[in-house]
Amino acid sequence: MLKIGFLHSVIRKDEKLLLDELQSRPGIEVVMIDDRMLTFTLGRNGFGVDVVLERSINHSRALHALRLFEAVGIPCVNQSRVATVCGDKLLTSVALAEHGVPQPEVRVAFTEESALQAIEEMGYPVVLKPAVGSWGRLLAKVNDRDAAEALLEHKTTLGSYHHSIFYIQKYIEKRGRDIRAFVVGDECICAIYRTSPHWITNTARGGVASNCPVTSELSEIALRGARAVGGGIVALDIFETQQGYLINEINYTMEFKNSIQPTGVDIPRKIVDYVLRVSPRPTVRNRKSTQAPVGA
Repeated sequence: MLKIGFLHSVIRKDEKLLLDELQSRPGIEVVMIDDRMLTFTLGRNGFGVDVVLERSINHSRALHALRLFEAVGIPCVNQSRVATVCGDKLLTSVALAEHGVPQPEVRVAFTEESALQAIEEMGYPVVLKPAVGSWGRLLAKVNDRDAAEALLEHKTTLGSYHHSIFYIQKYIEKRGRDIRAFVVGDECICAIYRTSPHWITNTARGGVASNCPVTSELSEIALRGARAVGGGIVALDIFETQQGYLINEINYTMEFKNSIQPTGVDIPRKIVDYVLRVSPRPTVRNRKSTQAPVGA
């Protein structure tokens, strides 16, 4: 019996689809691990699982839980190093640059003065982003110096860790859409266009999903981006430009519920197939679902 730990926070539609797929497979026992109730004792593994599939919505919990599971020899999907890189836009940009993967121009500054200088040198418009964040939150398109000065002052006054580093990206005109490509292992399994009249096209912010054909060019840059951050199961946000594709961001706990119908791809099945490939033990007949103990 293969025991798969399902690390989660709330159970959304994406998680329900994955659980349905896992529980349809023979020889699998699903162990539910709620990160809101989780405790670890360092050096011990009290969960008795063979592999962990991470589906937490809280980045810090996911990152540290993955590292703790790995510390006692449990393989995780995704690995903590992938969560570390993808959970921080600056680290993602560095990884892409180190691997020569095309992306929009990015500059980083640590003070209001140096950030304003960087923005002026880049030329308006630019996008200011928190290094850590998702679902298109706290993004700001900056069109002129007055807006830049006001926004930088606000971020400095807020004073939190998320606002203490200025991540500045050159604005790319998307003409109403961008691409989200899904990579599982060594395959770009599908992609969608995200269309919106707003410059933020996330489906969580109202963007409409439609099928995007996976050409050899799109597959190549998606796989290059995935490998740059450590591989596994990731979703890549990609811009179309006259100079070719540019990778914007990479998500390591990807949402896919809005992408199954337009692409016709059974994404949960692809994900579970990959988890089974990286699992250390073969499956056998029978299955059941249990709840993990709170403490380890």
